[in-house]
Amino acid sequence: MMVIRKLLFPLGVVYWLVTFIRNWLYDLGIFTSKSYDLPIIAIGNLSAGGTGKTPQTEYIIRLLKNTYKIAVLSRGYKRSTKGFLLANDVVTSSELGDESFQMYSKFPEISVAVCEDRQTGIENLISKSNPDIILLDDAFQHRKVKAGFYILLTSYDDLFSDDYILPFGNLRESAIGKKRAHVVVVTKCPQNIKEKNKDEVKLKLNVNVPVFFTSIDYDSDVFSTENSISVSDIISKEKIIVAGIAKPKYFVDYLNSGADNVIIYPDHHNFSDAEISEISELSKDKIIVTTEKDFMRLNRKIHSSNLFYLPIQTKFNSDKEQFDSLVTNWVKSYTT
Repeated sequence: MMVIRKLLFPLGVVYWLVTFIRNWLYDLGIFTSKSYDLPIIAIGNLSAGGTGKTPQTEYIIRLLKNTYKIAVLSRGYKRSTKGFLLANDVVTSSELGDESFQMYSKFPEISVAVCEDRQTGIENLISKSNPDIILLDDAFQHRKVKAGFYILLTSYDDLFSDDYILPFGNLRESAIGKKRAHVVVVTKCPQNIKEKNKDEVKLKLNVNVPVFFTSIDYDSDVFSTENSISVSDIISKEKIIVAGIAKPKYFVDYLNSGADNVIIYPDHHNFSDAEISEISELSKDKIIVTTEKDFMRLNRKIHSSNLFYLPIQTKFNSDKEQFDSLVTNWVKSYTT
C-alpha cells in the first residue's frame, strides 16, 4: 500500500495545489462564505475519517440540549437519498445515513437533518425547526458556510501534523487549514496520558488555540433492542465481533477475548445478503457485538435477540470544565 501511495505522490501535489487555491480564494473573499444569524458550530477534521466526529458531536449535544433547541446537520454519507431530509419516526438509517440516524435515535428531542448543500440544509432547518443553534457534523472543509466556532479533531496516534495530503497520505487538505480552528481536540488518547506527552503533541500541532485531550469511553453494558448485558459478563465468552468503521482496532481490542470471531468491513459498509447470512450462521449459539453505528444498519437485516451494540462516548482526560466553558460562553455571547 505504501509503495502505491509513493507512486501517487505527484497527484498529491496537484491535490494540494487545488485545495490551497480554493482555500486561498475563500480567505480573500473571492469565493464567498455565507453567515447566519444564529450560532453555528462546525465539528470536523483534516484527515479522511476515524477521528471520532460523531462522539464529539454527541458530547456537544449533551452539553447544550437542556438549555438550547439544537439541530444537527450533516451530509449523510453513503445514504440512499438526495437533497434535504429531516429525520422523523419513519425514516431509516439507509435514507438518513448511519451517524445521523444514530444521533436521532439517541436524541429524539433534537432536530437531525442531512443535505449535501449545507446552505440549503441550514435554511431548511431554520424554516422547518427554528433551532437556537446548529451543529455541523463533518464540515471543516465546507467553506460555503462560515461557522462561528470550529472544533478540529485529530487522533492521538495519527496526528494531522504527522500526515500528508491525499492520495499520498490521509489529509483532505493541507495542515495549514488548522488556522480556522477555535479549539483542537486530540481524540483516542491513552486513558493515562502523561502531561509530558500532551506537551509533545502540542509542540507537534503548533497551533495558537487551546488544545484538549480526550479518550474513548465505552459503556459498561452492551445493548440489544430488548435488553442489555454487562461487558464484564461477556468479555471472556466466545462471541462474534463485527465492525464496519474507519479504525476498528480500539473497539475490537476492548472486547476481544482472544477466541472471538472478528469480522472487519470497510467504513459505512453496506452489508450484502450473503454477508448477513454468514454472520447469522456464525452466531447461532453466540452473541454478536457490533458498534453503535453498524447496529443501525445490521438491526434492519439481522432479526435476532443475539445482536448487541456497545455505545461509545468521548471523555476528556482533563480540562473538561475549560472546554465546556469555551463552548457555552461562546454560545451565550452569540445569543445575548
